[in-house]
Amino acid sequence: VQLQASGGGLVQAGGSLRLSCAASGRTFSSYNMGWFRQAPGKEREFVAAISRGGGRTEYVDSVKGRFTISRDNAKNTVYLQMNSLKPEDTAVYYCAAKVGVINTRRPDYDYWGQGTLVTVSS
Repeated sequence: VQLQASGGGLVQAGGSLRLSCAASGRTFSSYNMGWFRQAPGKEREFVAAISRGGGRTEYVDSVKGRFTISRDNAKNTVYLQMNSLKPEDTAVYYCAAKVGVINTRRPDYDYWGQGTLVTVSS
């Protein structure tokens, strides 16, 4: 599966953005999907994940209550709605896909998109 992330940009603290990740192929619904982010000088970290059917989600504690992951299998797209953004959310955001069960482990994700930059100004 090929992944194309979009929707990043510059936003003020407290603002919102919605990221999208479009997948190619006919088997999108076979994959659990995740969002990760990498800030300058830091390792790539897990942000959120959603199961194949959308019934289960996982979030890193720092975004709980602010970010929402969702998916539309008919459109082969996964979304990350980000509200109440903070400067510490500034990073390149990557979408990723994995088979099997949903989890938060970066090495378990098989396919990665190219990343989209989110910059939150204070």
